[in-house]
Amino acid sequence: MARGEHSKVTLVDVAREANCSVSLASIVMRDAAGASQETRRRVKAVAARLGYRPDRRARALRSTRSGQIGVTFGVHQPFHAEIIDGLYAAADTSGHELVLSAVVGKVDDRRAAETLLRDRCEALIMIGPSLGTARLRMLTDEVPVVAVARPLSCPGVDVIRIDDRGGITMAVNHLAELGHRRIVHIDGGNAPSSAERRAGYLEAMEAHGLSAETRIVPGGLEQEHGMRAASAMLAESELPTAISAFNDRVASGLIQGLIRAGVDVPGQVSVVGFDNARRFDAGLVPLTTIDQNPALMAQLALERAIGRAAEHYLPTEQVLVPRLIQRASTGPAPTST
Repeated sequence: MARGEHSKVTLVDVAREANCSVSLASIVMRDAAGASQETRRRVKAVAARLGYRPDRRARALRSTRSGQIGVTFGVHQPFHAEIIDGLYAAADTSGHELVLSAVVGKVDDRRAAETLLRDRCEALIMIGPSLGTARLRMLTDEVPVVAVARPLSCPGVDVIRIDDRGGITMAVNHLAELGHRRIVHIDGGNAPSSAERRAGYLEAMEAHGLSAETRIVPGGLEQEHGMRAASAMLAESELPTAISAFNDRVASGLIQGLIRAGVDVPGQVSVVGFDNARRFDAGLVPLTTIDQNPALMAQLALERAIGRAAEHYLPTEQVLVPRLIQRASTGPAPTST
């Protein structure tokens, strides 16, 4: 690759040519742990071919305080937007600036994070990251990382999350107290919190003596997944009387599908969501949901990010207690059942 005398080879160029992340290329060039021998050989060969030389001044700048906290988030996720609102409110008096990088289309969490590293952010807050633990650990070699709204066990990563199992337990308890027995759970697919919420549903149903009634319906993250779940259940001979949905978007799609088919919500079927996203509190049927307290999540995440960047803390996990918000989408079980 020919370059003019004013075109300097960067670590981004090396990573692109070596077909790896910038953070992994950095690990190799710093001789840090976390890369295989094959990756080290490939990256160093590319660096030598391109004539890459580490910029000691840039490294010194990275080690100074930039005052910038990077945030990765899903651009289509209403709950992520509420956490960002909370981050801006918390940052208002912190003296730090937020730099956002959206996860959308072909831009995954890794690429979004690498953009923030290039901006010299001194810590990363990653909302609901889908990266595997190996990738997350690589990022921690570059900057402190705070993962928000994801159950995670990864050395070096701070975690701020809700008690997902406890949240679904609250939903099932609420429905059982209303007299419901045929309680279905719509799953979140491959979402990071999906396994925890499935487990919470199964445990809560068993605690109420309803193990024989358990049923988990395939779902996802979006309203369309709720509508598909509604269609699948409407095609069967008997509807459940109550449903806990993975999140508010799925619950909203479910309610739309049921109402369009003439099913009364909550007269025939009660529905509970999860998130307490603002836009679902005044829909077709105001949604009973599990509140994750995004404002507190955001405040704690920013505190951890700033503290970790200043080397005041060791990484830790903070699990918040959810609460049930009861609205119009849940009611007593139908007496005919």
